[in-house]
Amino acid sequence: MNLFTLTRELIDIPSLTGAEMGIWNFLADHLESLGYRVDLQDVEEGRANVIATTTNHPIVFFSTHMDTVPPHIKSGEDDNYIYGRGACDAKGIIAAQIEAAQRLRGEGINDIGLLFTVDEEAGSAGARVANSHPIAKSCEYLINGEPTDNKLATGSKGSLRMRIKAQGRAAHSAYPENGHSAIDILLDVLSDIRQSDWPVNDNFGNTTCNIGTINGGTRANVIPAEAEAELQIRLVTPATPVKEMLEHAIGDRAQVEYLSENDPQHMLALDGFESCVVRFTTDIPYLTSWGTPLLIGPGSIFDAHTDHERIAKKEMTDAVDLYVRLVHTLIAHAARNGGGSFRKE
Repeated sequence: MNLFTLTRELIDIPSLTGAEMGIWNFLADHLESLGYRVDLQDVEEGRANVIATTTNHPIVFFSTHMDTVPPHIKSGEDDNYIYGRGACDAKGIIAAQIEAAQRLRGEGINDIGLLFTVDEEAGSAGARVANSHPIAKSCEYLINGEPTDNKLATGSKGSLRMRIKAQGRAAHSAYPENGHSAIDILLDVLSDIRQSDWPVNDNFGNTTCNIGTINGGTRANVIPAEAEAELQIRLVTPATPVKEMLEHAIGDRAQVEYLSENDPQHMLALDGFESCVVRFTTDIPYLTSWGTPLLIGPGSIFDAHTDHERIAKKEMTDAVDLYVRLVHTLIAHAARNGGGSFRKE
């Protein structure tokens, strides 16, 4: 199965976060057919990470996630692009990493592995479980794949996800004075949050806050007793000062439940590889046992999570070459026991 055929095959398997069974079963069978030893690591019922190796002690792992955001969009292609949900985030990356691993094996390089996780688009539950896998101890470098336009990302923003709940008192909507609208309370809270003067960082830029969902009430003729919203803040500083600002803005009007948090990340920069800084977060903060992280992959983040998601075929073939060259660089560095000019930015 060539690079583009595998990409379309993966895209056509629905794998929305929480319903990834089809994709990890397919990948397990496919990798076993290529001669890998495959370990399906249970995350929770019906969900598993895929860990594939050819030796007992691989020192470099390719990694990315198998889940996608909704809705599922079937694959398509033309001369230049492959389309569909997960094309660039991250099923095209899975295909490119497998292709690179196969090329490296053909060169006699077997101290590599593949780690594909579930739940990255939500709370990175798969990565959290993977971090305790015994094989992580042998891994010196983790090449994580996300759409970075084939540039080596030397930094990524952090993330703070939360649910804010407001409590009111139900009443007939014709007599609002007898109730207290939870939606009105929530809207006031969200307005104050939107007006917050969030931190700025020279390297990562501005903190950004997205109100992703709002839910509340039962029907138009009832004063709503409950309302809630889910938010995600992209961090450019540690989470603590942002949480303090957030809680100050909310006061005692509502309750906040933190769903996940990770601070901004600094990754390895290498001479000879074009670099960038990205605003999104990844599984990397939860894979601390897997050696030194690097972040690079084909595709544009501007196409991810859209109804026109796509990945350029040339960018995919270039990514295979980049992944192979990157592994050669890392293995050579490991063989020199710490030599070279590697640096973190």
